[in-house]
Order: sequence, then structure tokens, then C-alpha cells
Amino acid sequence: MLLKSATATKATSPGNARFKESLFPHRPMCQAAYDSDVHEVYRLFRDNHKSLNVHDEASGDTPIIAACRRGNHHTVKYLMDLNADVSVRNKKQRTCLHYAAKRTFSFLDYLMIAILMPILLIGYLILIEKQRKNENLIKLVLSSKVEVNAADYKGNTALHYACQRKSQGIVPLLLEKHADVSIKNNKGETPLDIAQRLKFKKIIAMMKKSG
Repeated sequence: MLLKSATATKATSPGNARFKESLFPHRPMCQAAYDSDVHEVYRLFRDNHKSLNVHDEASGDTPIIAACRRGNHHTVKYLMDLNADVSVRNKKQRTCLHYAAKRTFSFLDYLMIAILMPILLIGYLILIEKQRKNENLIKLVLSSKVEVNAADYKGNTALHYACQRKSQGIVPLLLEKHADVSIKNNKGETPLDIAQRLKFKKIIAMMKKSG
């Protein structure tokens, strides 16, 4: 069943159609996850089950962290089906949830949106679709046993990053899973402090209501 799933995903995987960055030259499983090459993930897992949670030597990333960095929903789902460890951390003490919450638009995304915005609101629709994909990725990761309040080397939790990015769709998802609004990072800021400093009124209201 897993092989069929992998084969089906390969045909539609966005990673097969875009330029592949070689970020993990010594960890092909991490690279395959980053590229959203689910068929290759299956092959590597079949050959060596230990590759599922292998750490990249440079970053400490595991395949599921690499997939979340790129926002590869299908790959993350496939790795979770294989029982990938969602709580493992990289060298920055970040879990896959940190990277799912940190996801934002690239310069090219903003450029495309700006160019297409005047044309039948196509840019706006692209913006909404990308936000929806990010929210679905967060929902997927939160459906696991990931540690919601895990803090990285800066003391930031996923909620800190969601507040920094004004992610109004992601903040309530984290709050539903009991993300702590009072955890202070290394700068002494809580997620609520960040929202107040940046004057994100809707997020402030969400967090005060949850508390």
C-alpha cells in the first residue's frame, strides 16, 4: 500500500518539477524529503529503515524536518505514515513544527503576487492558496505527538514564530493544541509580547481569549 502511495505521489509531486537544491549531499533521505521525491523516500526507507530518522551532519535535520522546511505536505504525511519521529530536534534545537510555523513567502512569491494582483485578483488567490497550504501543513504536524511548546536555541516556540509572521490562520491552530502564550524566549519576550510589539490586534485578541 505504501509503495502504491509513493508511486502515485511521485507523479504529482511539486518537487519533481522544480530545480533541486543539493542541501544534504551526505544524507540522500533528507535530500529526497526536501525535494518532495516520495518515491525516492520509499526506496531509501525500504533499503534501510534507519534512514527514516537520520540526522544531516551539518544541520542536524532529519527527513521530516527537511520536508517541513520546504512545506512538502505529501512528503510529511508519507514520513508520518512511516512513523518518523516528529519530536526529534536539529542542531538549532528545532523540531519539524518550528519549521512548519516559520514558513513564509519567498521573494519570488511576493514578486509573483505583486505582478498578478491587478489581474483579476489572481495574486490575491495565490496568496490565499499558499496560506491555506501552510495551515494544512501545521494541522498535519499537530495531528501527531509533536511537542507544541518545544523551544529552540533562541528560546522560541512555534507560537513565537507564528506571531512574528502574523500568521492569523496558524496561531489559533497552535492555541487549540494548548500552545503556551506565556513562555519567554531568550530576549524575554512571550508570543503575546511579540504580537503586542508588532501591534497585531487580531492575534492579541486570540491569545488573550485563550488565556
